Amino acid sequence: MRIDKFLKDSRIIKRRTIAKEACDSGRVYINGKTAKAGDEVKPNDIVEIRFGNKNLKIEVLNAKENVSKAEATEMYKIIE
Repeated sequence: MRIDKFLKDSRIIKRRTIAKEACDSGRVYINGKTAKAGDEVKPNDIVEIRFGNKNLKIEVLNAKENVSKAEATEMYKIIE
């Protein structure tokens, strides 16, 4: 699954366009490498997102599409 779609489907970022902008501006990393909006994310990947002065580090647990709001938090585990 694309990283921008994952961030939107997991409800970490509300809109896919904002997720794409975050990726394009270099604020999203997959396994320590700067991510582009089209980069694929797989289970066990470590994703780091920088929101201004706040950092969020998560581990991807699953990357399935069309998840409900209740299932969205089961897509990742917060590390930091």
